[in-house]
Amino acid sequence: MRKELAKRRSDDLRPEYDLARLKGGVRGKYYKQATAGTNLVLLDPDVERSFPDSSSVNRALRLLQDIATKTSRRTRRSARARRRTTG
Repeated sequence: MRKELAKRRSDDLRPEYDLARLKGGVRGKYYKQATAGTNLVLLDPDVERSFPDSSSVNRALRLLQDIATKTSRRTRRSARARRRTTG
C-alpha cells in the first residue's frame, strides 16, 4: 500500500494523458530556433526611464555607433598624419 501512495504522490501527470503516445520526445529540439535572433538586454532602472520603448533604445545605440565610428576614423587619420610629419 505504501508503494501505491508513493506512486500517486510522485506522478503529477494527468490521468487522461497516454504515456505510450508521449514517447519519442527530444529535449531541446527547438532550442536553436527559439533563441535565433533573440538578444535580451536588461536595462538599469535609471536608463529604462530614459527610453520608453525598444525603438528609442535602438535609435540611441545607432547614433552612438555612428559617432564612435566617425571618431575612430578621425583618430586613425590624425595618427597617420602625425607619423608622416615625424617620420
